[in-house]
Amino acid sequence: MTRSPEFLSASQAARQLGVSTKALRLYEQRGLVSPVRTQAGWRTYGPTEMAQAAEIAALRALGLSLAQVAQVLKGDPECLEPALAAHQTALEGQICQLTDQIEKVRSLRASLAQGRTPAASQLASIVQPGTGISIRFDLPWPWGGETFELSGIAALNYITGPLGCGKTRLAQAIAETVPDATFSGLERMADEGGGAQALLDADPALRSQVGQTMNWLIEEGATDTPALIALVTTLEADVSAILVIDMIEDGLDEDSQEALMACLRKRGPAARPLFLLTRSCAILDLAAVGPDEKIILCPANHSPPLQVAPWPGAPGYEAVATCLASPEVRARTKGVIAWRPKATQLR
Repeated sequence: MTRSPEFLSASQAARQLGVSTKALRLYEQRGLVSPVRTQAGWRTYGPTEMAQAAEIAALRALGLSLAQVAQVLKGDPECLEPALAAHQTALEGQICQLTDQIEKVRSLRASLAQGRTPAASQLASIVQPGTGISIRFDLPWPWGGETFELSGIAALNYITGPLGCGKTRLAQAIAETVPDATFSGLERMADEGGGAQALLDADPALRSQVGQTMNWLIEEGATDTPALIALVTTLEADVSAILVIDMIEDGLDEDSQEALMACLRKRGPAARPLFLLTRSCAILDLAAVGPDEKIILCPANHSPPLQVAPWPGAPGYEAVATCLASPEVRARTKGVIAWRPKATQLR
């Protein structure tokens, strides 16, 4: 057949559905959706196939495995109760957050009616809700001791910037400043993730939880690698209130990065805050950043880090966009680090 305008290629369908092309292939392998083949053998997705794939993606967003999705599509409701209960809890958390935001708006309107102008920080808090936790500290080198402040930490907070901008030092300072925060560095990959494997061997409950998450990620298109296992183990094993993760994309291919972000986003806005250092456009997809996510840019000229809104024209947006690269490009620069010259080398 010749592809009509109603039929989408695999990449177009994946983009529209918010999944990876690898995930679509897995749906096909499990017999959940059957794309139409062109005369040249290319997979295409028409309205019927897109509707089927959208249902699968929605059920996956509820936390169901592909095996459970197949059961639901066949009319078996056995696995729905725990998934719906978890979704209800997440929605109730969002309701509480929205109720709090509405009360803030009412208070600001009352202040306006009395002739008092709200502060910019108060207005920002109703547009970009967070946890209520705020950060304020003096910046370390390479900055000059300026004050960094972030109000309302979000569920997902991205830290990005070019090489040598100081983003790792900022992340470490955040972990040191915020109570009950932990910094996870690249040592998680030491010995091919041997430390993570030791944790899993010693803790059957953790091994089970990591296994469930890995199954979800793999069904979403991720590749089963030591890097992904080490990262998931870090996420599941750490019990601190806030987790700061250095270069979260390290060792992950594009499909794995996309699956990981889908997994992190389905936690909801009330989930434990994460700070993700990244220079990958698969992790920080500017078009996909939600209202409960924040972007922090560390400029190349070592001016103080700033929060950047995820839309073109916003201050710092173009600088963020130029810092991000595809996983393929990021892989070519793996291991490249910035260094501070000695005083004698500056003469």
